[in-house]
Amino acid sequence: MDKKIFRTMEYEKILHRLASHASTSIGKEMAEALQPESSLNDVKRLLQATDEAYTIDRLKGSAPFGGVVDIRNSLRRAHIGGMLNAHELLDIANTIFGGRRVKRFIEQVHDDEPVPLVYELSQLITDQKPLEDSIKACIDDQAEVMDQASAELALVRRELRNGEVRIREKLEQMIRSSSVSKMLQDQLITIRNDRFVIPVKSEYRSHFGGIVHDQSSSGATMFIEPESIVAMNNKLREARLKEEREIEKILYRLSSEAGEQEVLLRADVEIMGDLDFMFAKARLAHVMKATLPIMNDRGFMKLRKGHHPLIELDKVVPIDLELGNSFTSIIVTGPNTGGKTVSLKTIGLLSLMAMSGLFIPAEDGSQMCVFDAIYADIGDEQSIEQSLSTFSSHMTNIIRILHQMTEKSLILLDELGAGTDPAEGSALAISILEHIHAKGCRMVATTHYSELKAYAYDRKGVTNASMEFDVQTLSPTYRLLVGVPGRSNAFAIAERLGLSNEIIEHARGNVKEEDMRVESMIASLEENRLSAEAERVSAEQLRRELETLRKQQESERERFDSQRDKMIAKAEEEARDVVIKARREAETIIADLRKLAMEEGASVKEHKLIAARRQLDEAEPERRTSTPKRAKAKQARPIQAGDEVMVYSLNQRGHVVETAGTEAVVQLGIMKMKVSLNDLEMVQAATPAKVQQQRHVTSVKRTRDENVRTELDLRGANLEEALMEVDRFIDEAFLSNLGQIYIIHGKGTGILRTGIQEYLRKHRHVKSYRLGNYGEGGTGVTVAELS
Repeated sequence: MDKKIFRTMEYEKILHRLASHASTSIGKEMAEALQPESSLNDVKRLLQATDEAYTIDRLKGSAPFGGVVDIRNSLRRAHIGGMLNAHELLDIANTIFGGRRVKRFIEQVHDDEPVPLVYELSQLITDQKPLEDSIKACIDDQAEVMDQASAELALVRRELRNGEVRIREKLEQMIRSSSVSKMLQDQLITIRNDRFVIPVKSEYRSHFGGIVHDQSSSGATMFIEPESIVAMNNKLREARLKEEREIEKILYRLSSEAGEQEVLLRADVEIMGDLDFMFAKARLAHVMKATLPIMNDRGFMKLRKGHHPLIELDKVVPIDLELGNSFTSIIVTGPNTGGKTVSLKTIGLLSLMAMSGLFIPAEDGSQMCVFDAIYADIGDEQSIEQSLSTFSSHMTNIIRILHQMTEKSLILLDELGAGTDPAEGSALAISILEHIHAKGCRMVATTHYSELKAYAYDRKGVTNASMEFDVQTLSPTYRLLVGVPGRSNAFAIAERLGLSNEIIEHARGNVKEEDMRVESMIASLEENRLSAEAERVSAEQLRRELETLRKQQESERERFDSQRDKMIAKAEEEARDVVIKARREAETIIADLRKLAMEEGASVKEHKLIAARRQLDEAEPERRTSTPKRAKAKQARPIQAGDEVMVYSLNQRGHVVETAGTEAVVQLGIMKMKVSLNDLEMVQAATPAKVQQQRHVTSVKRTRDENVRTELDLRGANLEEALMEVDRFIDEAFLSNLGQIYIIHGKGTGILRTGIQEYLRKHRHVKSYRLGNYGEGGTGVTVAELS
């Protein structure tokens, strides 16, 4: 891509901002060298990396790149056999540690929120911990070789410390003596040229033996090494040389180990620089409040509230723009200082940023296009050295653009045709625009010429646009209005500034009628646009309010449904628990009654016990989520006498004694019952032997007991007690073969009568019932006919 566009669009300033967010020198280098890509796949990959880094930065904060430095030069020297100093080796160890820490950080984030691209890149960092441990075992955090780096070094340093102690003790004795102390400037021990000396007054130089190593600036003090410690200092010097040689051996060994890993370490450093560069892009996006653009290579661009990233947020006016769908060229008109040039630069700079893998300062959903090149002719490029006028310099640049552009290029032209005769300039501008448009390029151009408004209006694929201007305040609003050509507003501005109406009217008379009609049309369009904009804002606000209300209502409904379901489920569970407990107690009582009947021969109504159990089963609430009952299997043949059957309503097996119509008499233990055929399912068909045996079974039938009551007096009882007595009374009457019974309930309020009659209506042994006739008790008695 043409490097000139970077200066025109101030792309380098964006790169400087990007570099300031990098933590490592390698990341800064990559940021400074960032170039736009012209491949859609490459751009999408760059943006994906930025998006993943942005996600990590948002969830966990910045990646820990502390300690990571550019060690490539040191590694190169170590690889060719050079010796690295302790600082360089410590940088290598710290960089290895930093890389492992970054890798672990990204792995932890990837487990919670997948970031595949960043994760895959971090996994390429190799494990160089053995080298790190080797360096850290010999060099401390202050880049000093430690005593334990080798046994020889520890021995030499112990010898050094002992020698220094002996020398200091010797000198301490000297300076404390009265004969020597009077010749000293200060009673202290110092070092000159790595040798211990004492400060002697210059006038005592001839009386004090030894070697002079230095003197003060005033010449009053001589730093002398006494003869008695010369040999001791020489021995100390030899020990220091041995220390230096041993340190060199250690550094050479560590440098050799680092040099062996030069290829892997270099790759690790470059990977960490790449990761740092990704996080720098993420931090820049955060600072600029930028978003991820949707990329395409179809030449389509849609900016939503896009703004120039180099202008402060509280001062910039965002623009909305769509290019490449219904039109591929936009002609922007409007007054000077209205923001046309800023709009052009915003379009160009945001395109460069998106193609470089950077987020753009615009709202979510903005779409940007990958161009093969972006060309711009913006600003006054007049060249005194080349004797080129403003018009000539613009034409030179435009000619170069026309030769280099392709159908996949973006062309940005500012003040096209300016700097020459208006008639010729407008004609030339239309011709250039037509050539670029025919080529299929995407183009945005600004101009003052009114002729270009008509060109954009008549030409398919070209549309007008303008920078909004507030006539009331005589100032631009810097809003880009696509689809509406700009007005000159010269007469309105002059009038508001105080120019006399006579001069303004005279000027209007000199304007062509066609131009006046165009201005009037534009004014009408502007008025309609403002009205439509106000209605759109009102409708949008109403839509947001309705959307908020809808969400609130939906949330309330979901909460209500959830609470209702929980309450119903809880009530069902509690009811089931109560019924299960009651059934358990009832089963215990029934079992006891049966046992008592068998032991003492008491009369127990088996069918009543079965009916009570069935009522308990029916009392248990069914869960709403219960599965439907299994359909009864289709019978192979009609049920006949002798068949073993299952009685569904009683959940018991029995044998059919005889059938009559839609009913059958079934033997259930010691009791016979009439049961509907629909309530039976054949378990096992009867064999001839079973049928013959069934026919010879002795049938036990209870005869009527003359002592059994035929009437029941319930006056004064409550309804619940009365129904229990009625149930018991009917059972006794049925087993005693009574055909008619009388239930005395009295007249009263009628509650007892109504409840008893409702119970009789549902009872299976009651054929019919009626109120008593005259002489039977009238409405105070109910007469029931038993089946």
